[in-house]
Amino acid sequence: MDKFDVIIVGAGASGLMCAIEAAKRGRRVKVVEHANKPGKKILMSGGGRCNFTNYSIAPENYISNNPHFCKSALSRFTQWDFLSFIQRHQIPFHERLHGQLFCDNSAKDILDALLKECGQAGATLALNCRVERLEKRDDGDFLLHTSSGAMSASALVIASGGLSIPKMGATPFGYKVAEQFGIKVWPTRAGLVPLTLQPGDSERFTPLTGIAVPCRISNQQQSFKENILFTHRGLSGPAILQISSYWHPGEALHVDLLPDMDLAETLKEKRRQGSKLKIQNLLADYLPKRLLQALLDERQLDIIVANCADKDLNVIAENLHHWTIKPNATEGYRTAEVTVGGVDCDAISSKTMQSLQVPGLYFVGEVLDVTGWLGGYNFQWAWSSGWCAGQYV
Repeated sequence: MDKFDVIIVGAGASGLMCAIEAAKRGRRVKVVEHANKPGKKILMSGGGRCNFTNYSIAPENYISNNPHFCKSALSRFTQWDFLSFIQRHQIPFHERLHGQLFCDNSAKDILDALLKECGQAGATLALNCRVERLEKRDDGDFLLHTSSGAMSASALVIASGGLSIPKMGATPFGYKVAEQFGIKVWPTRAGLVPLTLQPGDSERFTPLTGIAVPCRISNQQQSFKENILFTHRGLSGPAILQISSYWHPGEALHVDLLPDMDLAETLKEKRRQGSKLKIQNLLADYLPKRLLQALLDERQLDIIVANCADKDLNVIAENLHHWTIKPNATEGYRTAEVTVGGVDCDAISSKTMQSLQVPGLYFVGEVLDVTGWLGGYNFQWAWSSGWCAGQYV
């Protein structure tokens, strides 16, 4: 049987970061990965360019039943610390909207840098290695029965991720480990995921496939100003992905398609100017005609602006500023970028990532009940939580 100081289950972002830090402290570290390659989600993220962090990271960018839990890790290993890692490895990067940072070339640059540091620190990696059973022995060590044989360690780190994108190898392994040791797991659901529509709405909006417009989308919990994209399956785009993490079945979403203007006032000003344009032609300066035709009726579209009563203008403005849509469902884990819910943070030390009730058992990354917004926040949580655990395992 192989004996290590630390076994880390999962060779993703948090697991590799933890491995680097633990091995740098002289710990004998083994990373166990059931897939045939490490870092699959790193490689596919951001369209292959990996949105690895954000210039603006704050606890408010995260969802958790314990909203204070993420503060410690995020403050001790920050976006600036990960940027130092990127710059140390001379990985070129660029900023996109809202402070999002991406590799110039390929996400492989980041994975290669992580694997290089693992190797230099002495951490080893076992691929195609499934954990079939694990137990805590009387001496306090963890014994893992794997497809590659038995191995044990005094510290076990669960970095196995959530349920999103099963084709990348996502499994409920981490949640099952928590439950095996009596640790609460909050119900999970798909987050940062496109939404599908009710049959009637689907018939109405599917012809708009490919149209993307800026909007403000909100529910009772949260509001985002981003682009919405109409697809052949429903609604997507950054606005939808962001709000999806806060959306619950049966709930309506409110969409302002012209968040930067007061449409009623604009229309009344055009009327004062005596505009002879039809409403649909005037509004075509602001929104695609096909979208207008889906949201306004023919009578509204054909009214001459100069002839419009206040009541008509107000109703038209209301329809576009306060479009209400009740999605049918999410597309599920198949296309979700993250999993909302997971291992209860109240059962974990925010300083060390160790279980409060099972000494030597640690949880890092997405398996925990910490879910970031779209824009590099989930990777930063992986780097931060993995780094923190690496200081203590």
